[in-house]
Amino acid sequence: MNDTSGLLSVQDHSIDLADQQKLLEAWNATGRDYPEDACVPHLVARQAAATPNAVALVADGQILSYRELNRRANQLAHYLQTLGVRPNVLVGCCVERSIDLAVGLLAILKSGGAYVPLDPAYPTERLTFMLRDAQAHVLLTQKHLAERLDTPDRRVVYLESATGILAQQSETDPVSEVTSTDLAYVVYTSGSTGRPKGVQITHYSLLNLVFWHQRAFEVGSSDRATQVTSPAFDATGWELWPYLTIGASIYLPDEDTRVTPVLLRDWLNEHHITITFLPTALAESIMTLDWPSTTSLRLLLTGADRLHLYPSSSLPFALVNNYGPSEATVVATSGYIQPRADADEPPSIGRPIDNTQIYILDEHLQPVPIGVPGELFIGGVGLAKGYLNRPELTAERFIPHPFSDDPEARLYKTGDLARFLPDGQIAFLGRTDHQIKIRGYRIEPGEIVSVINRHPSIQTSLVVAREDIPGEKRLVAYIVLVPGAHTTTSALRDILQTYLPDYMIPSAFVVLEALPLTPNGKLDRAALPAPDAANTLQDGVVDAPSTPLEKQLTEIVTTLLNVDQVGLDDNFFMLGGHSLLGTQVIARVAATFGIDLTLRALFEAPTVRLLADEVERRIITRLEAMSDEEAIRLLQ
Repeated sequence: MNDTSGLLSVQDHSIDLADQQKLLEAWNATGRDYPEDACVPHLVARQAAATPNAVALVADGQILSYRELNRRANQLAHYLQTLGVRPNVLVGCCVERSIDLAVGLLAILKSGGAYVPLDPAYPTERLTFMLRDAQAHVLLTQKHLAERLDTPDRRVVYLESATGILAQQSETDPVSEVTSTDLAYVVYTSGSTGRPKGVQITHYSLLNLVFWHQRAFEVGSSDRATQVTSPAFDATGWELWPYLTIGASIYLPDEDTRVTPVLLRDWLNEHHITITFLPTALAESIMTLDWPSTTSLRLLLTGADRLHLYPSSSLPFALVNNYGPSEATVVATSGYIQPRADADEPPSIGRPIDNTQIYILDEHLQPVPIGVPGELFIGGVGLAKGYLNRPELTAERFIPHPFSDDPEARLYKTGDLARFLPDGQIAFLGRTDHQIKIRGYRIEPGEIVSVINRHPSIQTSLVVAREDIPGEKRLVAYIVLVPGAHTTTSALRDILQTYLPDYMIPSAFVVLEALPLTPNGKLDRAALPAPDAANTLQDGVVDAPSTPLEKQLTEIVTTLLNVDQVGLDDNFFMLGGHSLLGTQVIARVAATFGIDLTLRALFEAPTVRLLADEVERRIITRLEAMSDEEAIRLLQ
């Protein structure tokens, strides 16, 4: 530790010696040894040998034992090695959330390679960029996804149709030269330059996450955990490896269940789940439900966005809030959140996890006093190796550690604003830059802007997150048109859908004559108007509802989307709707019409016109099943 004796002058504040010792040392005394003799794939193999008949994975009625998991992963790993996979070779994995996804990721690790998780829901152009940037010459996927992937010059393994080839491979644990310093995976996040950036995580960092998790949450072989996040979310690894390396069971809910709070609560109870991780928005929804005191759930882990709610004292499980960028291997801080009825500020993000240091610094990289906001920096073994193929960005964000004597030590500059609380916990305050987090996704607005500006009618644009309704954050694009030009929301959404995933498409496009500036010429974000009927770009004539049913459904959708008008053929999800808002649509339809829909039904009927047809069909079916007296009472 460098000599920091005396007082540190920071933003006209002084830090006394006692606080200085807390900020730099006591609150960062997180050192803890953990085994480094084996990486995740070796630990899973050991567990399979110790408890071969134990349940490893459960999904869609399929149960996979540890013996079967290890056998299938071994055969696939041997085959990958014949394709040239070895340590630090990147292998793409574009597989829907399933048992096959877990088998594929484990097989890549067993072969010695590093996996690059790809979400099948991403646009083809985005998937193509990631595969090319990663130089992933081997790709694991599923047949029905083939047309969406760039496969020339790539060895493609279709998991469901490669059984013949794989059956010829050895079932024994493969030998690889992988060590803890080699890459375990590369996960892509949104990039401010208009292209995603790959974050490189080593086995060493992943092991720290695994062993901290098992110790902090007392994970054992009797635990039942879940895998609910999308395949390309780095939390997927957090949902798998701490449990599969200790003999616990992992359950995967279906697509409707995983995003519908009531269904998810019932599913968690039905399957006696003991630990689950849910992204913040979903966790907040499920916390407001009634829970039976007999639930097996003991821990609800959450993170990926700012937590607003404290748990009720009536909840029969504990809530743990977690914080961490992909660059720090999923989790950097963690803390149990106690019920508070009179809280005047959001829950904290806890304290640094094992072998992790947190510093809150000013612009001169000096610690700020307790209670004073500053930028959050992360140090420790969880830090990523850097960004793939981006040495300049790596040097910019991973800086030399100013408080360490180790010349190789680094700090990651998060861009997050935070402050230390008097007890050493950390309050998250937002961003120091304009990066956005919505529903757990980290979004660089510049990436969206770069796509919008490709449209010939756009002179310039800006994308921000607005929260005009508390708790409902949405993306809004502000556009300035080329003089004399015009466009439509459909045209802009078409170009955005070509390059960006749905969660990065703005829900509204506000037309301005010019972006507002402050007197000194800087962008005045505070002067950006809220979207309304007068300033929001439309598609022209809106096809208005013509029946009472269509009118009621239109009112439900416009209210939830916080827009002035919705046409009969406007797609709910293209207007900014998402799964959690979709569950609210379903709940209001049920309350209004007495019709129970699934989220899948909304995906299949995402417009008011189609939804009205579906609701009418179900009402007729219900009436036909009733007696005349029951039908009359219902209609009254």
